[in-house]
Amino acid sequence: MNAFSKLTLALVMTAASAIACAQDSHAGHGAAAAGQEAPAAADLTDGEVKKIDKEAGKITLRHGEIKNLNMAGMTMVLRVKDAAMLDQVQVGDRIRFAAERVNGAVTVVQWEKAQ
Repeated sequence: MNAFSKLTLALVMTAASAIACAQDSHAGHGAAAAGQEAPAAADLTDGEVKKIDKEAGKITLRHGEIKNLNMAGMTMVLRVKDAAMLDQVQVGDRIRFAAERVNGAVTVVQWEKAQ
């Protein structure tokens, strides 16, 4: 085996190893979306609906700290996982919700009306 072949083999092995590591590190992402494990009630964040934009699939919430995103409480516009979710709430409703980063955007992935 010549030097070029050895180098090519080393590069291929390194790339394969990197891909395997990346897949392992992301194995748990999307578990809730796949129905495997939904966030526990303690992981939900309190919020109040301030505005609903059905066309854009967005909701404005005044919310408490979103711990899994290291985000302080504030009022902000969030995307929703499914625009049909917006039919379940009205301005003024109090909810408890879970949010995640989806394609770089903070997205509400589930919610329930607060008791």
